[in-house]
Amino acid sequence: MVRLETKLGEVTISQAVLARMVGIAATSCYGVVGMASRNTSDGLTALLGLDSYERGVKVDVINDKLHIDLHIVVLYGVNLRAITESIIHKVKYAVEEQSGFEVGDVTVYVDGMKV
Repeated sequence: MVRLETKLGEVTISQAVLARMVGIAATSCYGVVGMASRNTSDGLTALLGLDSYERGVKVDVINDKLHIDLHIVVLYGVNLRAITESIIHKVKYAVEEQSGFEVGDVTVYVDGMKV
């Protein structure tokens, strides 16, 4: 759970809701095929369906700021630098606008490409 103190009281948002916000924002960017999840038992990356937005996302709170890691699969042929910068800006904006929490950094891991 992530907590935010305001002058009117306290706001609490679950990690799953924040992760879903991140996943939806990331997959709405051009060139993102889907979220990826790293299976630690065999090291393989699996493409997740649209109902699994939060699986490729990790949200931590450090010094009252959100630190977001997300794993994605992109379409072959897209400019990786451009797409990752777009995702970072979109995710940061979406999370800050929807939750009110400040985002410290967003790290994007491109785990695969789909033809």
